[in-house]
Parts: sequence; structure tokens; C-alpha cells
Amino acid sequence: MTSAQVDTEKTPEGEGYERGLGSRQVQMIAIGGAIGVGLFLGAGANIAKAGPSLIFMYALAGVIIFFIMRALGELLLYRPVSGSFAEYSREFLGPFFGYFTGWTYWLMWVVTGMAELTAAAIYVNYWFPSIPQWVTALVFLVILFGVNLISVKLFGELEFWFSMVKVTALIGMIVIGLGVLTFGFSSAGDTAAVSNLWAFDGFFPKGIGSSLMTLQGVMFAYLAVELVGVTAGESEDPEKTLPKAINTLPWRIALFYVGALTVILCVVKWTEFAPGVSPFVEAFAKIGIPAGAGIVNFVVLTAALSSCNSGMYSTGRMLRNLAESGEAPAVFKKLSSTKAPAFGITVSVLFMGVGVILNYIVPEKAFGYVVSVATAAGIWTWLMILISHVLYRRAVEAGRLPASPFPAPGGSKCSYVAIAFLLFVTGLIAYDADSRVCLYVMAVWAAALGIGWAILKSRNPRIADRGGEPEFEKIG
Repeated sequence: MTSAQVDTEKTPEGEGYERGLGSRQVQMIAIGGAIGVGLFLGAGANIAKAGPSLIFMYALAGVIIFFIMRALGELLLYRPVSGSFAEYSREFLGPFFGYFTGWTYWLMWVVTGMAELTAAAIYVNYWFPSIPQWVTALVFLVILFGVNLISVKLFGELEFWFSMVKVTALIGMIVIGLGVLTFGFSSAGDTAAVSNLWAFDGFFPKGIGSSLMTLQGVMFAYLAVELVGVTAGESEDPEKTLPKAINTLPWRIALFYVGALTVILCVVKWTEFAPGVSPFVEAFAKIGIPAGAGIVNFVVLTAALSSCNSGMYSTGRMLRNLAESGEAPAVFKKLSSTKAPAFGITVSVLFMGVGVILNYIVPEKAFGYVVSVATAAGIWTWLMILISHVLYRRAVEAGRLPASPFPAPGGSKCSYVAIAFLLFVTGLIAYDADSRVCLYVMAVWAAALGIGWAILKSRNPRIADRGGEPEFEKIG
């Protein structure tokens, strides 16, 4: 496996980024990445489809996400680089897979940014229904763009406070919900009970099959947990901060996803939730706390803006990584005076602007369209992390590469389990007529990338073995 021996000397120190992300910021980026709009908004539609069994689906998917993150953690401590999964795909599977993964992760964040802008516009509509969704989406796009251009420290600080709002609010929701269950106060007190989890047609009211079909939406909710890997090149002390951030993932999932949903579904009957409405907003409205629904709406708005902010951060870094490997125009390699990949961020934001157009043309369907595409792109990224991990472990066992100081529990076994699970979810996506369209989009995307790779190879055959001057060096 000659590709495993390529470019192993590349380290974050040579990438030119500012190490501006401290431990508390990396921790909160990791926490914030596990609390997104998929939970706050998407859970409403999934509760309507699966009832209380959605709790089990989040728990099951959470275990798989932990396997993925421990696999990524082992790779990150073996060689911490900005570009992360694209670099590992390039090293262990070959240049084409690095190219494909980098561009697909870029696509994932662009369309996720569209979803988050759509969600943010929906939340603002709660207070100001007369303002068109596309106007709100455009305003937020411009503001976050400015933040990402200024410096990584400002990005990290904004993300820290975004995440702090989400974490504080979720803990508050859980405490208030437990209070309603225990002491019976509020207008929901008379009907709040743990028995609500099974009293209305059982724990799987729509059947196991219907519950499994929510897994694609559940996996979308977990998109961005891998973002901590992209921060490796700009973390002050990646050897300490990254393992800590990854190891806290299980309790974050248990508390913020499983715990919060369990409390909400005990306080409010699952039959009262509907698609397109945040279950958290709905729950506080049922409880009857003055301004409670408005407060929660503000929280879910910060969740959407947080994710969009992260998307701008990661897309610029991924384009720069692709440019350094000759797989994107050389102009993307340039850093601004604040050591931010400004051109890559700018191009990504222009593509995110398509979400503004979608909000103008089909505001009621914009969220659903982009969620399915983002999920498919995210599944590809996770598969590449897992397969790279399996190949890395083989190389370590054969004595070709040094062992990582942060080995994944169970070695490659958990990675194989996670790979099988992701392939199963892909099958569910193919089975569902509504979400199947994203596979067609991904097929077109794959064909476009394949054509691009063929053109690159025809102009410079040595790019396939990482040799010679990349063809894109001539551009920009």
C-alpha cells in the first residue's frame, strides 16, 4: 500500500494556520457539533413518524457515532492535520479518494449551511411572520461570512457562546421537564407521566419499520460531530484537547439527545407533535411558561446559526487542503492577513447562497431537500473515516506505521460494525421515495467529480501518485 507512505511528514505546523483555538473552544465546538438543528427542528417530523421509539433510534445512532469518532480520534493522534478525513483517505485509499472525500465534505457543509439558513429563517418567522424567509436567510449569511473572515479566534469565541446557549438551554429544559413530572406544576402537569412513552399504541406505535426509516433524519442530527477533526490544525494542544473532546461524546449524546427527548415525550404526548415545528418549542408552549416558547425559539435559532458558522469554517479549510494536494485551484491555498482561507470561505458562502434562492422559490420544501443531500454526503465522509481507520490498523499491525497514542477500543471491530450500520442506513434512504432523490444527486456529483479527476490526470498523470507539480498550480 504505497499510498499509506505518502505525505506522512505533513504536519499542522507547516500549514500556516494560527493556533487560535483554545481547549475550552475546542470542547464547546465538539459539544455544539453534537447539538444541531437536526435535533431542534427535525425531531418534530421524526416523532410524528416513530413516536417514543425515536429515543431508541437516537441512542442506537449515538453508539455508532461514538465508534466513528474514536476511529477518527486514533487517526488524529497518529497524525493531526487540518483537512483531516480527506488527508487520511488520500493516505490510506489513494489520491482519488482524498480528492473525492474532500470535495464531498465541502458539498455536505454547503448544503448543511443551506439547511441551517432555512431553519434560522423559519425560527425568525415565529416572531416576525411578515418578513420573507429569504430575506432573513440572506442577512444571517452575510453576518456569519464577516465573522469567519476576521479570524479563527473570533470564530472560536462565537462558536463557544453559541454552544453555551444550546447546552444551558437543554439542561434547563431537562430540569424544568423533570420538575413538571415530579411536582406536577404547569398546565401540562396533569397529563405529564412516564407512561406517555408507551400509553399511546406502545413504544413503537407505527411499527419497527417506520421507526427505522427515521434513521436518516437521526443521522443528519449528528452531522458535524466530526468537525472537531477539522480543528486539529488550529488547536493549541491537539494531543490533549482532541481526546478529551471525543471521550465526552457518550455523555453528551446521552444527556442532550436521549435525555432531552425522553423528558419531552414524558411531559407531552407524542401524538401532539407535528412536522415542521420544534418539539422543544411545542413542549414549552404546552407547559405554559410565560415567554418559554419564545426563549426556546431563540435557542434553536442560535443552534442553526452555530451550525452554519461551523460550515463556513470547515469549507474554507477543506478547499485549502484540496488546493495543497493539487485537487482544487491554487488560489484556495492563500491565507488572508488574519490567517483565514478567505477565498475558499467566500466561494463556499456564494454556493450557500443557493439556499437563499431555495427559500425564495420553495420555502416550505427547502429544508427537506437539502437535509437528504447533506446526510448522504455525511455518510460518505463517515465511511471514509472508518475505512481509513481499518487500513491504518492493518498498517500498524504489520509494523509499517507507528501506533497512535489514542487507540480506538476494540480495534477495527467497532469500525466494521459502524460501516455495516451506515450501509444499512443508505439502503433505507434508497427505499424511501422521498429521500431517494439525494442518491440521484450524489450519483450526478460522483460523475462530475469523476470527470474532473479524469481531466486532472490527463493534464498531469503524476497527480495520481502525488508526484510532480499539480495541474491546478497553473490557475490563480
